[in-house]
Amino acid sequence: MNRPATSPTGLRERKKAQTRRTIQEEALRLFLSQGYDNTTVDEIARAAGVSSMTFFRHFPTKESVVESDDYDPFIASLIEQRPPEEAPLTALHRALGEGLAAVYATDREALLVRTRLILRTPALRARLWENQHATEEMLTGALAARSGQEPDLALRVTAAAALAALTATLTFWVEGDGEADLPTLVNEAFTTLDR
Repeated sequence: MNRPATSPTGLRERKKAQTRRTIQEEALRLFLSQGYDNTTVDEIARAAGVSSMTFFRHFPTKESVVESDDYDPFIASLIEQRPPEEAPLTALHRALGEGLAAVYATDREALLVRTRLILRTPALRARLWENQHATEEMLTGALAARSGQEPDLALRVTAAAALAALTATLTFWVEGDGEADLPTLVNEAFTTLDR
């Protein structure tokens, strides 16, 4: 489930991206069929047709094969493209909505599986805070870059609130087995924040 900020242009970069994607796809398939805890890195590497060393070149840990994606740079670029006069919450709403719609259109099932795994696997859930904090910092930085200001408390609170809304929405979506339209749910969540 990789949505790069820009597509790799050289043959080597494309091959690396494809290898990374194959490893993630095989990992998700194995996690679904035999469970996260019952799947080893060696099994993932074998299923992806790579060595364990190649796996670790792309992912430092088994957890990272589920957590890793290129969404943050993609979302950051969408935020930075929003008009500077737009309110920060509106900019986040529109950028996250646009980015999520693109991901949802191409990787809906992988997004559902990955989010479900993270929510249901204690080892992955434990790392959620660390990842959330990094994403919050990225959102704050992108908002600051867009407006040419320092990342002040107001931007941090806005980014944190937007991320909390997105997390609650993803959790709600997974609890409903992905039946609802996720972009619509995200719009509802941001409408709630904006009240």
